Formats: sequence, C-alpha cells, structure tokens
Amino acid sequence: QRQLVESGGGLVQSGGSLRLSCAASGSIFSRYGRAWYRQAPGRERVWVASIARGGATRYADAVKGRFIISRKYNEDTVYLQMNSLKPEDTAVYFCSTETNAGTYWGQGTQVTVSS
Repeated sequence: QRQLVESGGGLVQSGGSLRLSCAASGSIFSRYGRAWYRQAPGRERVWVASIARGGATRYADAVKGRFIISRKYNEDTVYLQMNSLKPEDTAVYFCSTETNAGTYWGQGTQVTVSS
C-alpha cells in the first residue's frame, strides 16, 4: 500500500525547534522528490519546502534560513527540521509526492507554536 505518514508535530514555545518526519511505504516514492506544505486554520494550504530526487532543495521565503529539508534514502524518509519557530508557523503540516500514478498526501501533523 502506497502511503505517506507524517510524525513529529507538537506544541513548542516561540524560538524552539521541532523535527517532522515523512515516512513512505511503497517503492514508487523513492523515484520522486517530496515536499512539505502547511495549512493554518481558515487558510489555504501553502508550499513550505521541497527536496528533489537528486537532493536539490527549495524553500518558501517565510521559512528560508530557519527550516531545513533533508532525505534519508535508505529509509525513504524526508525530514523537516524547523528552528526558530514563530507563532505564525502554527499549522497542520503535510508531506506530498507527485508521481506518474498521481499525487499522494499524508494525513498531516499539527504544529503549534506558543508566544
């Protein structure tokens, strides 16, 4: 069964750090890049960061310099290290992969940053 499963969310104070994980099951995912998105209450889902199959990374301006996306190929897990967290980072975080068989999403993990 092909699926993405996020974990690592939680409650953290402003300025703190969290590391999110996105574990993939199904060999299809190893051939593609992966991305993180987030959705704050009452707002649209927005792109946060991406890592290509070859390892190239990109970041949204709002998180550049604070978040780091990385990939552990032997486990096919993608991480999002989030540092210097701000209350405006509060959202449900989703990982996603676009494949030739369609786009897959995880169920999301809640991140709450208190001021």
